[in-house]
Amino acid sequence: MDMQNSLLNRLFDAGLLIETGVDGLYGRSGAFEDVITRFEALIGAFGAADNAEAIRFPPGMNRAHFEGSGYMKSFPQLAGTVHSFCGCELDHMNLLQCMAEGGDWTKGQEATDIVLTPAACYPLYPTIAKRGPLPAGGGLYDLQSYCFRHEPSKDPARMQLFRMREYVRIGTPDAVREFRQTWMERGRQLIETVQLPVEIDVANDPFFGRAGRMMSNNQRDQNLKFELLIPVTSTARPTACLSFNYHQDHFGTTWGLKTADGETAHTACVGFGLERIALALFAHHGLDTADWPAPVRKALWG
Repeated sequence: MDMQNSLLNRLFDAGLLIETGVDGLYGRSGAFEDVITRFEALIGAFGAADNAEAIRFPPGMNRAHFEGSGYMKSFPQLAGTVHSFCGCELDHMNLLQCMAEGGDWTKGQEATDIVLTPAACYPLYPTIAKRGPLPAGGGLYDLQSYCFRHEPSKDPARMQLFRMREYVRIGTPDAVREFRQTWMERGRQLIETVQLPVEIDVANDPFFGRAGRMMSNNQRDQNLKFELLIPVTSTARPTACLSFNYHQDHFGTTWGLKTADGETAHTACVGFGLERIALALFAHHGLDTADWPAPVRKALWG
């Protein structure tokens, strides 16, 4: 925890992150954003030859789609909803009185049709399903979105609102497994290009509850999830900065995604935690980008 606080305080002192009073919710400086912009361009260069379809979703998604995804069965502890005032004039007066008295004015808020996006790929599957069967060869998509997960922490690498860049492959089992393997190799090469230490290991998602522990074990046993790990605030417990996930036919069955041959499609994705990668770069190369090693600056700024 001391190493986490130390890095976080140094980032605050340097003005790279801006404190808001809420753990895991930070402003970012121009220098911090520039690193993310440059690194995203590097991701794009590594994936350019694949000609993925670029789609950018907002940080909120259709509540009905969220409910249909099954996310709440596995990760209720991470979900965030959007509520709003929906009352009359009298309700408004009561709300203001409640606030003046220091009460909990949020009890009068009602759920809207929007929930906060938990992962960049979640709005994609119902979108592609509406198009009908996939074209021959399946589909490949380039996504980026702000995402929300309710896990406040002093660890700067565990933000509540953060950006995720993803490539998602939808198609036959062989095609999506090949895609994941390709990006596991590319991911290592990409991170080594900016001179960060890297390790890839099998992993699991933070499934909730007793049943979740069984799901986590199954995920590991089947090698469905790998993570690319970089030490950010701890060498003993490095941070997952990229993830490589094979969902099998989960989303295909959930949304009725079909291949051109009418079979249920499988899906896989590679996800880049953009803030985490920027933090890793600052942690390893220093808080002033002008002092970063020349090969790193060349890779990012040309």
